[in-house]
Amino acid sequence: METMLVPPWLESLLSSAFFTVCRTHGDAARSECNMYCLDCAGDAFCFYCRSSRHKDHQVIQIRRSSYHDVVRVSEIQKVLEISGIQTYVINSARVLFLNERPQPKSGKGVAHICEICGRSLLDPFRFCSLGCKLVGIKRNGDASFTLEAKNEELMESREGKSRKSEELREGSRQDIYPPTPPRPSSNSRRRKGIPHRAPFGSS
Repeated sequence: METMLVPPWLESLLSSAFFTVCRTHGDAARSECNMYCLDCAGDAFCFYCRSSRHKDHQVIQIRRSSYHDVVRVSEIQKVLEISGIQTYVINSARVLFLNERPQPKSGKGVAHICEICGRSLLDPFRFCSLGCKLVGIKRNGDASFTLEAKNEELMESREGKSRKSEELREGSRQDIYPPTPPRPSSNSRRRKGIPHRAPFGSS
């Protein structure tokens, strides 16, 4: 079950070391390793490695916020089902964290916390990061990273709603509209509404 819910490259992504200096292009201006290839599922690499070795591959860019690795929602949601994970807006872009971030234990007044690490959350989400959602899937199996699973749920939901609304429409047709009476003949329609005068009496 777990293999269906988690793509094979995800654990490698979460354990990769980003923002190290590229061994091949260390002297170049953009030599920090902040790219990850979903097709190769190897180590992080730099901008120049992408051009030479991963040109036609699925690549995502990792960014930094307060010394923690983040990825833009617009990039990751194309390949992962990210529902249940808290997102943040940083530098005008919506992002989520790759792994949990250490935090002192949340106080009693905190309304929302991560199910796995207990970190306080801004909104009613289940997880603080991709890493915590991965742990939640392995532990409970009640979430998924696969977009196909989400699409199947949506399809089933839509089909159920469609069937229900069709039944309601059928029922309302029968309840509201009585059987249509037979249409009158054309002659009777023409005569309808013509005043009938009494014949003039003889003087």
